[in-house]
Amino acid sequence: MDGKFDIGLEKRKATLGADYVEKNLAAADDFTRPFQEAMTAWCWGFGWGDEAIDAKTRSMMNLAMIGALGKMHEWEIHCRGAINNGVSKEEIRAIIHVVGIYCGVPQSLECFRVARKVLEEQGLL
Repeated sequence: MDGKFDIGLEKRKATLGADYVEKNLAAADDFTRPFQEAMTAWCWGFGWGDEAIDAKTRSMMNLAMIGALGKMHEWEIHCRGAINNGVSKEEIRAIIHVVGIYCGVPQSLECFRVARKVLEEQGLL
């Protein structure tokens, strides 16, 4: 994974914000640091570092997949990241509609609840 950590760190900061990423890395200890480093290299360096899919599209895919999984803490983080990557309020709404169609109304309601919080924080609602 030569260089993937550095690429991943750049991609991760661009999407999630440097403060958020640096806080997570600083909070890592001997127990969690290996995972933080591996996740940064693999998810962000290998995955997000592949330029075949632009960051906005990747963010939209992540919202759909993480929403389908019901991992709402991660969905909230990636909702902020999606906005950073240019995903609009209307596109977030459309993504949540797809989650509702394929994963059920209760899951889409959870996504809407979290999206509303993030959009309000960002001054977009």
